[in-house]
Amino acid sequence: MVEKISVAEARKPESIGRQVILQGWVRTRRDSKAGFSFLELNDGSSLGNIQVIAGQDLDNYQTEIKRLTAGSSVTVRGEVRQSPGRGQATEVHATSITVHGWADSERYPLQKKRHSFEFLRTIAHLRPRTNTFGAVARVRNCVCHSIHQFFQEEGFLYVHTPIITASDCEGAGEMFQVTTLDLGKLAQTGSPPDFSLDFFDRPSYLTVSGQLEAEAFACALGKVYTFGPTFRAENSNTSRHLAEFWMVEPEMAFFELDQNMDLAERLLKRIFQDVLARCGEDMKFFNQRIDPTALETLEQIVASRFVRLSYTEAMDLLGRCGERFEFPTRWGCDLQAEHERYLTEKHFRCPVILFDYPRSIKPFYMRLNDDGRTVRAMDVLVPKVGEIIGGSQREERLEVLEERMREQGLNPDDYWWYLDLRRYGTVPHSGFGLGLERLVQFITGMGNIRDVIPFPRTPGNAEF
Repeated sequence: MVEKISVAEARKPESIGRQVILQGWVRTRRDSKAGFSFLELNDGSSLGNIQVIAGQDLDNYQTEIKRLTAGSSVTVRGEVRQSPGRGQATEVHATSITVHGWADSERYPLQKKRHSFEFLRTIAHLRPRTNTFGAVARVRNCVCHSIHQFFQEEGFLYVHTPIITASDCEGAGEMFQVTTLDLGKLAQTGSPPDFSLDFFDRPSYLTVSGQLEAEAFACALGKVYTFGPTFRAENSNTSRHLAEFWMVEPEMAFFELDQNMDLAERLLKRIFQDVLARCGEDMKFFNQRIDPTALETLEQIVASRFVRLSYTEAMDLLGRCGERFEFPTRWGCDLQAEHERYLTEKHFRCPVILFDYPRSIKPFYMRLNDDGRTVRAMDVLVPKVGEIIGGSQREERLEVLEERMREQGLNPDDYWWYLDLRRYGTVPHSGFGLGLERLVQFITGMGNIRDVIPFPRTPGNAEF
């Protein structure tokens, strides 16, 4: 019986003897003087290729097979056999090869073995065919699968929060506006926009977070999480920023800050364990080609216990550590990446969860502590990256929440529905946000966040 299988499956020793159909793209072709050709075939199912032996007895050997170039697509029928070559367990001896699409060797841009990541960003539609970006895609897929598995096993409900919103969760104002108004006509007339004529009857934006809406579901269903695209109109061209990115945001009723920290630690360890178990070949590639500490870092984190440290204790430690920082530390300032990396890489040598930040540097929804100076915030810091998770216990007291909104220049009337959650059966609750791209960047060791999302959206770039 002939079976259609993936290249990944065909590479396994247990596939020897099977009659198979493989479909994919040619990576290389070399011809032997003995009258046959070696094709390296890849279909995206694994980092490694499988070698296909095509003999001159095939009907289209001279007319097509000997013309195959990198990028050509084919269907191969044949038998999986034990390979005598080093570094590969199997190879396929073809009984037929059908060519579906050719790739002009003079114009196909992936002819060379190595290309700069900067160049590959200009051909984002083709870069998934390279080893690096195929490996990134498989790791990203594994991470997403692990996230869903973790929350489902923990009894969470997956909810879909809106992409279009009238609320600025972060209060930073860096939001993309959504409108059906004729902007060209408004520019010509110079008149201010009349939002009563707009589609949503008010200023509306692409969301920066699903947190507020997820809180509404948590306050009815207990434990929920949202996982979807979010947007920030921050005009930044750094290696750490995207205009469109994916966020994982759990919200839990009857959870206080300690439980929130426990959940965040369990989630990260579970993801790293799954990546190590399911993406071994890809992670070895990253360890060899991108970051020689990638595997060791994940293994150490899985085996470690995260340090928990208050913001005030962290500031005291940084102030007397003797390290020369570009940005001086003082109580009331937010930590910079250099401070976070010092704590995780030099002092503790493991992930750190900081908590109880000054109220002045955190959003309105974080629960105010009894000291009046700090809020029940938490940031999970990891080596090489710094902050990877940010969260808090949410403010459940109506009067305090209204005061915090006014303190940050927000009109409580604009958040009436959010305040209703505190008017009707309020409960202690907590949550956090985990940026998917920053997580994948940390796992793989990739230097630029634009290289861990399929089609990066950055200032001046929305072509693909």
